Amino acid sequence: KPFALSFFFMFRLVFANQEERLPNKCEVCKLLTVELQDALEKTGRSKEVLEIGEVLDSGKRRRKIKYNTSETRLTEAMDNICERILQYKVHAERPGSLRYAKGTSQTMSTLKNLVNKGVKVELGVPYELWDEPSVEVADMKRQCETMLEEHEEVVENWYFHHQDEKLDKFFCEAHVLRNSDRECLKEAWKGDMGIKGSKEESEKEGIRLTHDSAEL
Repeated sequence: KPFALSFFFMFRLVFANQEERLPNKCEVCKLLTVELQDALEKTGRSKEVLEIGEVLDSGKRRRKIKYNTSETRLTEAMDNICERILQYKVHAERPGSLRYAKGTSQTMSTLKNLVNKGVKVELGVPYELWDEPSVEVADMKRQCETMLEEHEEVVENWYFHHQDEKLDKFFCEAHVLRNSDRECLKEAWKGDMGIKGSKEESEKEGIRLTHDSAEL
């Protein structure tokens, strides 16, 4: 009992210090571009050719276009893209935008291990709901949907005319966050600690400035 009680108070204290907060615009934009870029990369090497238009009596042939540069590919990538945000978890032990990542957080992993060892841990919600999307993540999905709806033409402009530029730079820096805080775009993940610095310093050290889908 003393053992279980001590862990109960310890983790109640931990969660009291890890206050819930809603994601900001920069964080939402950053993760939206991560997910969209990942969805596009999965189909970017396709050699499929699409035929569009109708065959007319005149004998005109249907126009052929490559799938990897087609509107169809973009539409499929954007379809339910914000649903993917629900795969993220809150990693309250990490700073800034690195707070949101896929996979179980260190704190939650520790708690689950304690439960598996028979330690009674109470967080105020049933154990079976521990892996459900948090209020923060649900809000991020909602903001993602609104952002995409309001700036869909920016994504289309990038896809058809500016794919030589990084999506986060074009979509977030140049458009969505043009008059907003963009600091979170400089935050990168490296091991167990977030690093934050100027783009010049990070590029000099060979450090990525954004989340990578493989890292999340």
